[in-house]
Amino acid sequence: MGIERTLADRKGRDFCELPRETIASSNSRKNRRRQRKKPPPVQKLFETCKDVFASGGTGVVPPSQDIEKLRSVLDGIKLEDVGLKPDMPYFRTNASQRTPIITYLHIYECEKFSMGIFCLPPSGVIPLHNHPGMTVFSKLLFGTMHIKSYDWVVDLPPESPTIIKPSESQAPEMRLAKVKVDADFTAPCNPSILYPEDGGNLHCFTAVTACAVLDVLGPPYSDAEGRHCTYYHNYPFSNFPVDGLSIPEEERNAYEWLQEREELEDLEVNGKMYNGPKIVET
Repeated sequence: MGIERTLADRKGRDFCELPRETIASSNSRKNRRRQRKKPPPVQKLFETCKDVFASGGTGVVPPSQDIEKLRSVLDGIKLEDVGLKPDMPYFRTNASQRTPIITYLHIYECEKFSMGIFCLPPSGVIPLHNHPGMTVFSKLLFGTMHIKSYDWVVDLPPESPTIIKPSESQAPEMRLAKVKVDADFTAPCNPSILYPEDGGNLHCFTAVTACAVLDVLGPPYSDAEGRHCTYYHNYPFSNFPVDGLSIPEEERNAYEWLQEREELEDLEVNGKMYNGPKIVET
């Protein structure tokens, strides 16, 4: 109604006196064009996340069919779909910087899920960290990234000590984890999926080349709800031999001790405006 009134004011009597069927035909063509126009891929991702995480919460894993639906949508997203190019400043290293600066582009967040992009220059590192009670989808948009991920060890006999206390009384405990992935990935490649208790819930990203990764977290981090982002040091299993913990010699390289860390002198993340296609909340 408002559009027609504006056009009428602009065109005067000529518009007002158009035969009714002509106006109806014109509107019909516009409606068909609207129906044919597909939403931007990032809008489709947003709408899929809304459906998939609608009943989500801490530790709640979406049904397998929803996991596959979201994975498929994420798999189809390209760098240009989020308004990025490899030659942007986010992906360059400044010689004056002590450590490469990582840029985070916030796309959307609600209590059910969040969407954002990490932009890493060469040698940029996102240190080892966890995702408590969260299901995480990551899509490498371009470049080569080394990913190392772990799960906490929970399948050893009850008498096996998987948590140890270092000799320094003030040092945090160390907990045994198993390496799930330790490899380079080059885009295009399949999205990775981390589950609350499986799939490499703790991971570290290292940029072999400049790269960008699109992250979807369901639910997002929340200190109020106990979903804290905790960072870790990692140590070879052989550094801390433990009586009563028996792991075959040939498998020991797949296990490491992880220890919480507080200081992150090797991490600098700058938040920037996301300037790609905007999300329209429906």
